[in-house]
Amino acid sequence: MENNKKSSPLKTILTIVISLVFAALFMWLAFKGLEFDKIKGYFAEANYFWVLAAMVFGLLAYWFRAIRWNLLLEPMGYQISNSNSLWTISFGYLMNLTIPRSGELARSTALYGVEKVPVDKSFGTIILERVVDLVCMLGFLALTLVFKYKAIISFYDFITNQKEKKEKFEPNFFEKFIMKFGVQDFEAFYLYLKIGFIALAFIAIIILFIYKREKLIEFAKGIFHGLTTIFKLKQKGKFILLSIAIWVSYYFAAYLVCFALPETSHFTFADGFFVIVVGTLGMMVPASGGIGAFHFAMKIGIGALFFSYGKTFEEGAAIGLSYAFISHTMQLVIMAVMGVISIPMLAKARNEAVKSKVFSE
Repeated sequence: MENNKKSSPLKTILTIVISLVFAALFMWLAFKGLEFDKIKGYFAEANYFWVLAAMVFGLLAYWFRAIRWNLLLEPMGYQISNSNSLWTISFGYLMNLTIPRSGELARSTALYGVEKVPVDKSFGTIILERVVDLVCMLGFLALTLVFKYKAIISFYDFITNQKEKKEKFEPNFFEKFIMKFGVQDFEAFYLYLKIGFIALAFIAIIILFIYKREKLIEFAKGIFHGLTTIFKLKQKGKFILLSIAIWVSYYFAAYLVCFALPETSHFTFADGFFVIVVGTLGMMVPASGGIGAFHFAMKIGIGALFFSYGKTFEEGAAIGLSYAFISHTMQLVIMAVMGVISIPMLAKARNEAVKSKVFSE
């Protein structure tokens, strides 16, 4: 027991450190080759009315997601309040700012505290949510491929030409460090590194299964129960409409920020499809709150859009980074404010549940 208590904080610290390393790496890649003074100039010219308008859609996405989660829990016999659903989701997003992907489990745990929904079952519905969200994101990707295929092709050509221009191998700071140990063939090095990670993950899963078999099976059953709720939905039409509403809100939260910068105010609806896909991919990287990864993704994405319009990639990259700072800061403000508010709201809900004897002694 004592070892478990000691290892848990260590694991948490390691997770945070790794996520911060990811964030720092991608932030360095985002700023690489750009003039910071130029980026500051874009901030000064920004119209923050559009940022506030985008923020409204960001908050709407929270509310739609809260109602949708209630629909997923309903087939399992749990009728939770939309407010408790909203605040547990907000708390989960707040936790994601500290440890990447910890928000899902924190959200399930918080819901158990106020509504007595078993963690494994609610966690199953969250996984189901992610699958539905992936389908919605693929829908935007399809729209991007249809309407912005020229931007994708032109950017691919740009990257290919850049690679051809490089006459010799230019190692990054990590590769320079590794070279001190005699590593020269980096293709083989990265291949062995990937194989090593896969092997370690496989061994870890086997060890975990051997020692925690019964708990894992029980937890898996609960997750499976949560996943199958989509086939038992009582209001399928409402679920589909709410899923669309969530992603339409995400779209406008991303697209309206474009109007804040004069250089991106001409972006079309089709450009908006490209922006939200690139931004979502950036947020999927395991860095705390998408810090660094989102910025790097938007630098590349908006740089590609500018290149497809016949402008320079470098100009688009600088504007893309400015967009990323404005958009991501807006997201962080929403997550932080809603998350902080969720703490006393969940505590209040918990106390009310105890007083009304919702939980049996």
